[in-house]
This record gives sequence, C-alpha cells and structure tokens, in this order.
Amino acid sequence: MNASEGEGRRTFLGWVSAAIAGAIGLVMGIPLVGYTILPALKRQKLSWHDVGPEKGLDPSSPKEMDCIHSVTDGWQKTTTKKSVWVVKDERGAMTVFSPLCTHLGCGYRWEGTQQQFYCPCHNSYFSVDGKVLEGPAPRPLDTLPAKIENGRVLVIYKEFKAGTAKKIEL
Repeated sequence: MNASEGEGRRTFLGWVSAAIAGAIGLVMGIPLVGYTILPALKRQKLSWHDVGPEKGLDPSSPKEMDCIHSVTDGWQKTTTKKSVWVVKDERGAMTVFSPLCTHLGCGYRWEGTQQQFYCPCHNSYFSVDGKVLEGPAPRPLDTLPAKIENGRVLVIYKEFKAGTAKKIEL
C-alpha cells in the first residue's frame, strides 16, 4: 500500500462520515422544525361567537354588540373583546358589520341623529347598509358571517385589510 492510497481512503472515509452526520442531522432536524414552526403557519379555525339576543334589535337602528374572540398564535391563546355592529332591516334580515373602518382600520360609531355610521379619523360616512356616503373609505363596511340560533345572534369574527378597494381577509 502506498501513501496515495492511504490518503484516498482517509478522504473517502471523511466524506462518508460527513454524509452520515448530515443525514442524521436532517432526520432529527425535520421533526424539530415541524414542531416549532408549523403551529405558527396553521390557519386559525373560525368559530361562531354568541354576541347577544336577537330580541333587542330594532329595524334600521344599529346596535353595537360585544364578541368575545379567542386567537391561538402558535402555542399562545389570547382572548379579546371585540365589538360588532348588528343591523336588522324592516324585512327582518340581519347584517353584521366589522367594527373597523375600511379606510385605515379605525373604529367608527353610529350617529343616530344623522342615521349614518361615522369614522371621525378621516371623516368617512357610511349608510345604515354599509355603503360609503362620503370620505376616503375605499369600499363599503365589511360584513361578517352571521346567523340566528335559539334567539341568539352568532357571528364569525374576521378582520380585513384596510385601505384597499377589494375586501381581503387577514
């Protein structure tokens, strides 16, 4: 056996050792990455939230109702109280609006004397059915999925990108 053969074997064994170590690292690393990163990438499950009784809703008189909303972000669960605007029309059909203005996501309020929603941040006005009457808001108020069950108003709370003409769910 000469010196070049010994060196060639050492080089070959070095490459084989590195390949085996890399394979072991890859096999052990994939589950670790999946365990730590995948929960953050999971789409949150949408669920129905009880916001209150249907009984107190007057036609064309919006009512602000509270929605207790839970969000799971990775391993952390956060519960927040959000408001929604519930409007019942003369026919009894119900519409629920997100509480955020479509311009920049500010909160708006119902102006009973003027019979319209008003966002004081940049003077956007919306009709009782959510259409833009005036101001920089690029689209009507965002509606939320809603239903009545056993006399209770149930809502799926969602948020949408502000400042766009198209309704884009976050």
